[in-house]
Amino acid sequence: MRVRKIGKSYKVVTNYKMPRVNHCSYKVFSNPIREWNDSQKEPFVDFRKLLQERLEKTNPRRKLVKRETTKLAKLEGIAEKLKRGESVQNRQLQTWLSEDEYAQVDIEWQEQLEIREELKDKPSELKRYEEKLKQATFYYNRAEGYSSKGKHTTAKRFYSKSESLCEDSLEILQEILHYDSTLRVWFDRDISFEVGGDSSADIVSLPRLVTSRSHEKLSDDRRLTSKQSVKLTVVERAIYNIGRE
Repeated sequence: MRVRKIGKSYKVVTNYKMPRVNHCSYKVFSNPIREWNDSQKEPFVDFRKLLQERLEKTNPRRKLVKRETTKLAKLEGIAEKLKRGESVQNRQLQTWLSEDEYAQVDIEWQEQLEIREELKDKPSELKRYEEKLKQATFYYNRAEGYSSKGKHTTAKRFYSKSESLCEDSLEILQEILHYDSTLRVWFDRDISFEVGGDSSADIVSLPRLVTSRSHEKLSDDRRLTSKQSVKLTVVERAIYNIGRE
């Protein structure tokens, strides 16, 4: 170490370098699950708005008569209330939607109820995967607990057991999707077994079922939506159709 004079001040110069951190070590306390989930977040894009703008360009609205202008303004007001999460009475929807458009709200909501009933009847093939993943998660959480207490030898043993169970889980997953690819809809993410794909034998990247209560679940069933969203979809469709063939 030496001291260099710089102007009226002094700077300490040293050859000491910060030691590298071995991120594979069990002594590094971090939350890889949270870090991985954060890395999956992307900037928000309003695809609904982008689609609407594209449709506007390909099929422009003709000049509206007074009755259509009034209906458009009312429906746009209703849509804004629904977007803010405010309640909209069915009577108001019935007033400004056509008979067929209003009936569509009930039709699409019944479809949602059917999906919810379907999710209650989980295919038996998935239960084997779910149970194996549950065991892997149990050993991983125990390993994290021992590691945080400084018991790194014990932690390493539990990490190893969890890793082995993760490999078993991945094998089961590959097997059930090989025989029935339609079961993919039951998982919270797209699944690829290709080289470089997201699915690998570790506790972070293994898919969760959409019915799972795990904090690591990335999404619910993509087919599910709320009653509020059903109403909004029908209203926006009605808005678009005003003045268009």
